[in-house]
Amino acid sequence: MAALIFPSDWLKNWEKSGKNEFLQFCQDIAGNPSVHEFVKDLQTALYELCWHVIQGNLKVDVAASLLADVMDLRDDLPSILADVFSILDIETGCLEEKHKRDHFTQLVGACLFCIPDSVLKERLDPETLESLGLIKQAQQFNQKIVKIKTKLFYKQQKFNLLREENEGYAKLITELGQDLSSNLTSLLVLENIKSLIGCFNLDPNRVLDIILEVYECRSDQDEFFIPLIKSYMCEHQTLCHMLGFKFKFHQEPNGETPCSLYHIAAALLQHNLISLEDLYVHLLPVDSSIVEEHKREILEAKQIARKLTMVVVPSEKTDDKEKEKEKEDEKNEKPPDNQKLGLLEALLRIGDWQHAQSVMDQMPAFYATSHKTIAIALCQLLHYSVEPLYRRAGVPKGAKGSLMTPLWNKQALQPAETFQDLSRDVFSMLCYLGPHLSHDPILFAKIIRLGKSFMKEYQSESNQDTKDKMDSLLSCFLSIADQVLLPSLSLMECNACMSEEIWGFFKLFPYNYRYRLYGQWKNETYGTHPLLVKIKAQTVDRAKYIMKRLTKENVKPSGRQIGKLSHSNPTILFDYILSQIQWYDNLITPVVDSLKYLTSLNYDVLAYCIIEALANPEKEKMKHDDTTISSWLQSLACLCGAVFRKYPIELAGLLQYVTNQLKAGKSFDLLILKEVVQKMAGIEITDEMTVEQLEAMTGGEQLKA
Repeated sequence: MAALIFPSDWLKNWEKSGKNEFLQFCQDIAGNPSVHEFVKDLQTALYELCWHVIQGNLKVDVAASLLADVMDLRDDLPSILADVFSILDIETGCLEEKHKRDHFTQLVGACLFCIPDSVLKERLDPETLESLGLIKQAQQFNQKIVKIKTKLFYKQQKFNLLREENEGYAKLITELGQDLSSNLTSLLVLENIKSLIGCFNLDPNRVLDIILEVYECRSDQDEFFIPLIKSYMCEHQTLCHMLGFKFKFHQEPNGETPCSLYHIAAALLQHNLISLEDLYVHLLPVDSSIVEEHKREILEAKQIARKLTMVVVPSEKTDDKEKEKEKEDEKNEKPPDNQKLGLLEALLRIGDWQHAQSVMDQMPAFYATSHKTIAIALCQLLHYSVEPLYRRAGVPKGAKGSLMTPLWNKQALQPAETFQDLSRDVFSMLCYLGPHLSHDPILFAKIIRLGKSFMKEYQSESNQDTKDKMDSLLSCFLSIADQVLLPSLSLMECNACMSEEIWGFFKLFPYNYRYRLYGQWKNETYGTHPLLVKIKAQTVDRAKYIMKRLTKENVKPSGRQIGKLSHSNPTILFDYILSQIQWYDNLITPVVDSLKYLTSLNYDVLAYCIIEALANPEKEKMKHDDTTISSWLQSLACLCGAVFRKYPIELAGLLQYVTNQLKAGKSFDLLILKEVVQKMAGIEITDEMTVEQLEAMTGGEQLKA
C-alpha cells in the first residue's frame, strides 16, 4: 500500500465524513497482514493528522479524541504514536515558530492518557518532558541518564585478585569432585559454589573455568554438569570464549586436543549453551586449508591413475615405486590435529546430527567421512537410528542378533520406527556417508535388507493411494543404491557376500531400473571421489595383468582372479574384457569358461555391459565395403550366445535392445539374436553339409526303421 496523503476533502468535511473516513482508513490498515506495511502506513497517517493539528488546521481536543479511538485498534499503537511524537518533537524544536511548538505540546499533553509515561520518557527530549510535567528538571534527568548508562555499559566488574584466597578454589574443586552417585543435585552444588564465591572473593569467570576443567576430567557426568553450567551461566559468549581459549591452547605444533574437550564442547552445543558459529572460528584448520587439502588429494589420485595407464619401461617402474614408498612414509607420519573433525566426531558420538550436519556442510563433499574415525562414528549413529525398524522388518527369519543399547542422551535424534521415518534423518546421513559405508559391512547389509523388506511391502500393496505415497520412498532407496551402496561396494575388497546381498535387493527392480544404476556406477560414480579414482585405475591395471596371461590352459586360476576382481568393480572389469574381445576373438572361449566364479549381481552387470558395448554409437556395424558385418559386432554376438547359454543371465534387456533396434530400422543386431537362439537351442545352422553330417542328422538304425 502506498503512503497516505491526507486529502483536503477530509479536512473540509471533518465533522460530516472526514473523521469517519480517517478512522475507517486506520481500521483497514490495522487488518493488513503485513506487519511492516501496517506500521509504515499507520505512522504516515498519524503523522499527517498530528501535523494538521500543529499547523492549526485541526483542534487539539478533536484530534485527541480521535487518537483515543485509534489506540483501541491494536496493542502496539501507543508505541507507534510515541514514535510519531518523537519525530515531531525534533521537527518543532528546530522551528522558530512558537505557536507550532505550543500546539505540539498541547497535543501530547492531551494524549497522556493514551501513552504510558515510561514510553514517552524513552522517546521525547528532556525539555519536552519537563514542559509536560513528566519530570521535574531536565538537567537532573540528563545527569541520571548518564549515571545509569555508565553503570550499565562502561563500569567494569573488578575482582581484586589479591583478596582471593586459595582455600576457596581448593574447596571448589572438592565440591565439584565429590561422589555424584548420591542424591546430590546440581542446584545444591550451585548454592555451595555461590557461597564459596562470596566467602573467598572468587572471580566468577575463574570459577566457571574450573567447572569446565572438572567437567573435562569427568566427561561422563553430563547429566550433572550440563544443568550446573546452565544454571550458573547467563552469557553464552563468555562460555564460548573460554572453550575457544582451551582449544587454542592445544593448537601448538605437535599438540593434541583431548577427546574429553571435544565431548564437553559437543554436549554444550547439543544443549544450546553455546553457538556453533561462535565456537567454529576458534578451531583449526581454517576452511580454506581444508579445501586446498581436498583439491590436492583429487590431483594426487588423478596422477596415480594417469601413471597406471601409461606404458613405462622397467627402470622407470622401480624409480616410481621408490617415490611411492617415500610418499607413503610421509603419509604415515602423524597428521596435524584437526579440531573441526574432532568436534564432528564427538557430535556424532552423542547423537547430535543437526550440529554435525552443519559442520560437514562447511567442508567439501565426503571430506569429513573420508577420515575413518568420522565414518565409523556416523555408521554407529546409523546403527542406532535404524535398529528398531531393522528388528521389525529387516532381520531374516530364524536369525539371532544382539540388541543395540539406545543412546542415553535424550537430546539425540529419534530412531526410525517405520519406513517413513527413514526420510527424516537416515537417508540424509547415508548421503553424507557416501562410499565410506564400506567401513561397516554389517550396516551395509542392514540397509540392503531394509530395502528388500520395503520393496516386498511396496509390491504387495494393493491400495493405489498408499502406493503413490510410497513412491517417494522408492526413489529415496534408488538414490541410496546409486550414491551409497554401489560406491561402497567398489571400496570393499572382494566381498562376494555383499554382492549377493545387493542382488537380493536389486532383483526386485525391473531391468531398466537396474541398468540405469549400473550406468551411473560405471560412467559417473568413479569420478566423484579420490579413492574411487584410484580404485578404477587399479582395477584396470589388474584386469590388464590377468587378460595378458589368460589362455585355455590356465582358465581356472585366471577365472578365480577375474571373479575376485569382479566382486567389487564389475563394470570396470567387464568394460575392459569386452574391449579386448572386440579386438581378439580368440579370447571368447577362455573368457566364457573363466566367468564361472561370478556372483548373480556380476552376471547382471555383464549383461548390461554387453548391451552398452553393442549400442556404442562411435563404432560402425558394417565394414568399409558395406557388405559384411564388422568383426567387433560378430565377436560380441558370439560372446552373447556363449555366455547366455552357459550362465543364468536375464535375457529381457538384450531382447528389448534388439527389438528397439528393429523398430528404428536397424537389422544388424539380428545377428545377436541368431547367435543366442542357436547356442541356447544347441542347433548349428550350416549352409553346406557333408555326407557324414547328413548321415548323423538322420539318426540311428532304429529311427531309420
